[in-house]
Amino acid sequence: MAKTNRPRRSMLYMPGANTRALDKARSLAADALILDLEDSCAPDAKDAARANVVAALAEGGYGNRELIMRVNALTTPWGHADLVAAAKSGAHGVLIPKVDGAEGVRQAEAVLRDAGAPDDLKLWVMMETPLAILRAEEVAGATPRLAGLVLGTSDLAKDLHCAHTPERLPFLASLSLCILAARAFDLAVMDGVHLDLDDEEGFARVCRQGAELGMDGKTLIHPKQLAAANEAFGPSEADIAKAEKIIAAHQAATAEGKGVVVVDGKLVENLHVVGARRLLDMAEQIKTLG
Repeated sequence: MAKTNRPRRSMLYMPGANTRALDKARSLAADALILDLEDSCAPDAKDAARANVVAALAEGGYGNRELIMRVNALTTPWGHADLVAAAKSGAHGVLIPKVDGAEGVRQAEAVLRDAGAPDDLKLWVMMETPLAILRAEEVAGATPRLAGLVLGTSDLAKDLHCAHTPERLPFLASLSLCILAARAFDLAVMDGVHLDLDDEEGFARVCRQGAELGMDGKTLIHPKQLAAANEAFGPSEADIAKAEKIIAAHQAATAEGKGVVVVDGKLVENLHVVGARRLLDMAEQIKTLG
C-alpha cells in the first residue's frame, strides 16, 4: 500500500501529560492521533508524559487509528530518551520537530534504529522553519522510512513575521512547496492547525482550501474540529457515486473497444479512473476506522 493510501482526514494532537485526554482519544472520530510530548507538555511534565504515552500505547484500544508520537527535538534534554522510548512503543510513526534538513531526519532515524525500532515504524517531519520549507525536497527524500510532512504553521508564522489571514495568502508558497515535495516522494502531507476554536466558519473554509490544494488532511487541536475536517477531506456520497460512474463507463467503453469515454459531458481518461479507484478505496478504509 502506498504511503498516501490511508485515511488521514483528521490528525488530532493529544497532550501526553493528560492521561484523561489519552483515554478519551480512544473514542474520538479521528483518523490519526498525535500523542504529543513536545509543545503541549511543560518541561517538568515531559518525563511523565513520555511514560503516559508509552503506557497508553501498550494498553491499546485505539482501533484502526494511526498512532504517531511527537517527540522533542534531539537538541533538547528529552529528545534522545523520547526516540528510544518511541522505538518499541508500538506507535505507527514518530513525528520529529524543528528539522531544517535531511541530516536532522537521518539523525533521528539512527537513534530509532539503534534502539531497535522495527522497519515499519515510520518517521514524520514537522515543516515549521523557513529553512525546512526551502529544503522541502531534501527533507522529503531523506529516508525511505519517511511517511509524511506536517505543516507547523504557527511556528512558521513566527519566523516569517506573517499574519494568519482568512485566505492564508502568507502561507501558500510554503504549503505548495511541501505538497510538491510530498507528492514527488509519495508521502502524505498534513495541513497546519487552526488556532481559533470559536471560528467554525473560518475553520471549515481553510479545510476546504487545504483539500483543494491537495493536502491529505488537517492537524487539529480540539475534538470539536473533527467533524468539519472529516467532511472536507473525505469523499462525499456524491463523490462516491461519481467515481463509481466513471469506473463503470470506462469499463463499458473498453469492453466495446471505444477509445473515448464521456461522463456527464466530460472526457474521462485512465488518469480519472485511477483517481476514482483511489477515492473508493479511501471510502472503504474510512468504514474500518473505529
